[in-house]
Amino acid sequence: MKEISCPHCGGPLSVKPGEIVVTCRYCGFTSVLETGKAFEFEHSLIVNRYADAQIADGIRSWMKGSFAAPKDLASKATIVESSLFFLPFWVIVTEARSHCKGIFERISPPVTKEWDMENDYSWLVLARRGSDFPTRAYEVPLAAKVPYDFTQVDSKAKVLNAELDASEAAEVAQREIRNLHEFLAKDNVDKIIEMNTEFDVKSTLYLHSPIWFVNYDYKKQRYRILLDGATGEVIKGDLPAPEFKLL
Repeated sequence: MKEISCPHCGGPLSVKPGEIVVTCRYCGFTSVLETGKAFEFEHSLIVNRYADAQIADGIRSWMKGSFAAPKDLASKATIVESSLFFLPFWVIVTEARSHCKGIFERISPPVTKEWDMENDYSWLVLARRGSDFPTRAYEVPLAAKVPYDFTQVDSKAKVLNAELDASEAAEVAQREIRNLHEFLAKDNVDKIIEMNTEFDVKSTLYLHSPIWFVNYDYKKQRYRILLDGATGEVIKGDLPAPEFKLL
C-alpha cells in the first residue's frame, strides 16, 4: 500500500478499487492513475442549481403532475433522504455508418432488402461499472457545461471518480449504437441477414454532472427518484401503484 497524491497540488487522492480517472477535491486537477500511456481529455462540469428545499418542491410538483401516481402522494409522501452526487460521464462524439441486409417476409414472395444507415451521435456513457443509472433517459445539458472548477462543486456533494477511460467508454458507446441500429433495422425487415457498422470517433468529452438521489416513503414503502441538479427535472422516479376501489 502507498499513499496516492495529486500530481498537481500534492494533496491526498481518495481512490477506490477500479477507479481510473481521479479528480482532486483540493485543487480540481484531474489525472489518470498510472497506465503507461498518454492521456489527454477535456474535463467539464455541469453546475448544480438546486438546493434541498427546491428539490423537495420540485419532487412534490412532479408527484402532483403524474397521472400514474396516487392522488394523495404529494401530500402523504415523506422525503427521508436527499444526496447530491457529481457523476462522471463520457460523451463520445461519433459518426456511425451501418450497411444492412435483410428479408421482408410480410409479403409473398419474401423480398431481400439492402440499405445504408448513417447518423451522428453525442453518446453519453456513465463512467462507472455495474450501475443501473438510466443513461438513455438522461439528456445531459451540454450547453450548460463549464471548464471543471472544484470551487463550483457543492461542499456537501460527493464527486465520484471514473472507472472507465476514454477508449473503454468508446467501446461501450459503439456497442450500444450497434444495438440501436439493429433495433431500427427491424422496422424495415423481419429478418436481418447481415449488418456491419463502422465508426468515426470525432472527439471525447469527460464531465461531471450533478444528480440528486432522493428517497421517499409512502405507506411504509420506500421509493427512489433521480433528479437533474442543473435543470430540476426528474430523470427517473419510482411511483407507488395507484389504488383502485371497486364500486
